[in-house]
Amino acid sequence: MVGRISGNYNFMSVYTGGYGGSMNAGRANTAQKTVVNPGESTTVSPGRKSSPAQCQTCKNRKYQDGSDEMVSFKSAAHISPESSASRVMAHEQEHVSNAYSKAAKAGGKVVSASVSLKTAICPECGRSYVAGGTTSTQIKYPNEKNPYSQNKKNLDAVSLIGSNLDIAV
Repeated sequence: MVGRISGNYNFMSVYTGGYGGSMNAGRANTAQKTVVNPGESTTVSPGRKSSPAQCQTCKNRKYQDGSDEMVSFKSAAHISPESSASRVMAHEQEHVSNAYSKAAKAGGKVVSASVSLKTAICPECGRSYVAGGTTSTQIKYPNEKNPYSQNKKNLDAVSLIGSNLDIAV
């Protein structure tokens, strides 16, 4: 054994199907927790501290944007786990929209824009939720006066000379 195991364990509810109650360190637990997330399941999953209806972690979870753009969630705000996917995706789409606006103003072109959402499992109740998202965009701006871009165009032209050869027999 690597370490000592201690603490309160809800080992009875797994086997009794909800009829026997739970035991904490040998004493019956008769106190009912208050419902903080109405409409959620009150069943405590095995290995979890609380049910989704009683989960303080899900109730207190807040989202905040860390970018320097003018988008939603600049100040921390709560999103329910059920609506986190759609709300975070809508927020990330604001970043994509800003990239297209920025490219249009400077005469550029959006080469790629991708959004990835990150999911997580609540350690208290076991409910899955979208923990955040990342938007990645690439914008190409034309710059004819830059000597490096001119040199690159010349190198591309040299490499293409003679690459297409049509021979009629």
